[in-house]
Amino acid sequence: MIKGIHHVSMKCGTAEGLAKVKEFYIDLLGMKICRQWPEGIMIDTGNGFIEVFTNAEGLHQLGAIRHIALLTDNVDETVEKVKNAGYEVFIEPNDKVIDSVPEYRIRMAFCFGPLGEQVEFFSER
Repeated sequence: MIKGIHHVSMKCGTAEGLAKVKEFYIDLLGMKICRQWPEGIMIDTGNGFIEVFTNAEGLHQLGAIRHIALLTDNVDETVEKVKNAGYEVFIEPNDKVIDSVPEYRIRMAFCFGPLGEQVEFFSER
């Protein structure tokens, strides 16, 4: 039986890239490293993990998996921190109503992360 998503995995092949990952996810967004090993780290998002392998570069292309969505209490505050740190926000904070049953009200924004990954900041309304 599936219990949920455990982690999202990314590749980062340089010490500089790993430093940027730590700066973004840990220093800026306040997550914590829960495991480290010679070829990677695992970052706790609060309800799952981001696993970063340091043994190869990742490919920068959009595929079937488009982005990482991070749940936050305050999309606007999080985006302001990201902008102030110099990251590109390519979709500004906005409200959406997903036409579903039941209707789903959200607030969201997107930025590019330190490895070129698309990161969504997301809250339910």
